[in-house]
Amino acid sequence: MPVAASAVYFLNLRGDVLINRLYRDDVGGNMVDAFRMHIMQTKELGTCPVRQIGGCSFFYMRINNVYIVIVVSSNANVACAFKFVVEAVALFKSYFGGAFDEDAIRNNFVLIYELLDEIMDFGYPQNLSPEILKLYITQEGVRSPFSSKPLDKPVPNATLQVTGAVGWRREGLVYKKNEVFLDIVESVNLLMSSKGSVLRCDVTGKVLMKCFLSGMPDLKLGLNDKIGLEKESQLKSRPTKSGKSIELDDVTFHQCVNLTRFNSEKTVSFVPPDGEFELMKYRITEGVNLPFRVLPTIKELGRTRMEVNVKVKSVFGAKMFALGVVIKIPVPKQTAKASFQVTSGRAKYNPSIDSLVWKIRKFPGQTESTLSAEVELISTIAEKKSWTRPPIQMEFQVPMFTASGLRVRFLKVWEKSGYNTVEWVRYITKAGSYEIRC
Repeated sequence: MPVAASAVYFLNLRGDVLINRLYRDDVGGNMVDAFRMHIMQTKELGTCPVRQIGGCSFFYMRINNVYIVIVVSSNANVACAFKFVVEAVALFKSYFGGAFDEDAIRNNFVLIYELLDEIMDFGYPQNLSPEILKLYITQEGVRSPFSSKPLDKPVPNATLQVTGAVGWRREGLVYKKNEVFLDIVESVNLLMSSKGSVLRCDVTGKVLMKCFLSGMPDLKLGLNDKIGLEKESQLKSRPTKSGKSIELDDVTFHQCVNLTRFNSEKTVSFVPPDGEFELMKYRITEGVNLPFRVLPTIKELGRTRMEVNVKVKSVFGAKMFALGVVIKIPVPKQTAKASFQVTSGRAKYNPSIDSLVWKIRKFPGQTESTLSAEVELISTIAEKKSWTRPPIQMEFQVPMFTASGLRVRFLKVWEKSGYNTVEWVRYITKAGSYEIRC
């Protein structure tokens, strides 16, 4: 469900209305008084950005010394409303030379009213792209004297952008060296039992790109996902030999991806934005390759001693290595001190988080490291409560490894001028919520 906003208000920190726009007649003009009286004067601004007063909902956000308030009288998408506010502020900044505050609003009343009429129609958000809006709202904003950001240059030869075909990229871009950088970044979320069996596991991933390409290039990306490989084998009338296939779940794409071609060809085809952007997001729940196995053994020896033994094995390839490995092993609150023996890295007791912290700067693949610790506890007269044993937590980053097995099969760049491009592909796997029960 879209926003369906009834009104948008811009207020300063005192609650004075700087500017407002009514899009529907289902709310009165005094709704801002309700916001000022029931939210601002009660000093509940920091508790929750969504409040209901009477039959209306108020979505509000503070940007510098300005509150932006959206009033709706029916059920609406809150995330869409806040996304609209963020995009609108970015649009205003592009017109005002990078500034958005009370002074910028007072200096640009006419321009803001014109923009508010374009970016929302009868309460429904419209196009908020600065590149497109500047094609027909050519008035320049009054810049703040403290702003050092130069005004954006006008967009040349943007016929396609007027039609909305390629609104995320302007024509006329020229680079001496045409390069494409592609990163596949994955986070592993794991809950493992003390005996090494997996209780819960999934991988969330992002395909990040940074494009420095001239002209209006057309890119085609092929991955080893199951659907794409099956489609390719059907088109070629023979089984594919592209290696292991994986099944992607919950895939979302950037607006530049041609969904029609994806549905028919099962390849990711797109005209990329200039610079850095997130091409797609995905999730995988089956066939996860865990980078580490952790086997803990904790023995409580009476009321004053504990023995902790933790073995960590890297499962990825022998030519790879993990960086910044941190294992946090919880201990009881009454811990006095601990002595350690480790095969690699360093370990210490951190009383602020009640954990033994074991750090390994570089962890090679297909190797094992162990930690043995003797923990001394403070003996108390009070009856000892049973220790809940929180899970062991792990942090790491493994370059050139993907827990999902996702790989780039090809990345093709086509542009009518036929220039040569350099493609760079990198894989990174890091820990999301990597926990092992002890």
